[in-house]
Amino acid sequence: MANHKSAKKRIRQTQVRRLQNRYYHKTARNAVKALRNTSEKEAAETLLPKVASMLDKLAKKNIIHKNKAGNLKSSLQLHVNSL
Repeated sequence: MANHKSAKKRIRQTQVRRLQNRYYHKTARNAVKALRNTSEKEAAETLLPKVASMLDKLAKKNIIHKNKAGNLKSSLQLHVNSL
């Protein structure tokens, strides 16, 4: 267990950040699933920039790897183009 004030504060900060990261990651995963399940081209085209932005932000904050974000964006763009 932590013995120093700074270590206790670091534990609190880590817990808060972990919960925030889990929330944003789960939200992005749900958005990707929603976009993949969309069968209408107009709706998919309006949703794609929002999802791509979410993925870029997660990659920027190192919640997901930048290559994973790129791969997801590429596959989503291919899906939208195929509609």
